[in-house]
Amino acid sequence: MAGAGISTSAGIPDFRSPETGLYHNLEKYNLPCPQAIFYLEYFKENPEPFCMLARELWPGKFKPTPCHYFIKLLNEHGLLKRHYTQNIDTLESVASIDADKVVEAHGSFRLGHCLECNAEYTQDWMKGKILSKELEIPKCEKEGCDGIVKPDVVFFGETLPERFAKCVKEDFKKCDLLIIMGTSLVVQPFASLTSRVWEETPRLYINLEKTGTKPTNGFAMLMFGGGFKFDAEDNYRMSFGKK
Repeated sequence: MAGAGISTSAGIPDFRSPETGLYHNLEKYNLPCPQAIFYLEYFKENPEPFCMLARELWPGKFKPTPCHYFIKLLNEHGLLKRHYTQNIDTLESVASIDADKVVEAHGSFRLGHCLECNAEYTQDWMKGKILSKELEIPKCEKEGCDGIVKPDVVFFGETLPERFAKCVKEDFKKCDLLIIMGTSLVVQPFASLTSRVWEETPRLYINLEKTGTKPTNGFAMLMFGGGFKFDAEDNYRMSFGKK
């Protein structure tokens, strides 16, 4: 399991780090709140902030990090059951990790769909619009439709890809070591995956700080499960991790 932290050394900001995180640096977009840039209803009303952000983060501008090549190494040695990523940067693909071993839980820029008629558009088509000299909001070109074309990135409140649910059912009960890297384990249901392995399965958490035990996460953890009990007296797993 991986989050934005495995891509920060490539120059891609994570979401919640003070001063450098993506949410901290969104003031220039005049959003009602930083998270609004990933709300579907806000995107429908004002797609420009997300498209401007996409210009900065568009796949192809960044190179994989040692974390990505570590995952590739696990795969080459036959040790990788599956790699679940929250990231939309497609650096797993750039690192040549087998596509069938990767689950892009929050989607990616590989395809886009019209929000009105669901017509499908390619990454290259969207790139031509979003990365043009003067930003052009991608609009559907089907006759009689003027809907906004949204990259297949999962926004807050949207359903995760079908492949996510299918693979989760198959993978986690077969896992003999769960490695979690570079994620604050705040966003559900991804964070709940930490509880999908057997209770006897060791979990290695590599992150800048302890997460999953903060009071702000309490309701989500209660609803979905997941997280760690680092300091609890009944914590029988060895929990450790620094980046």
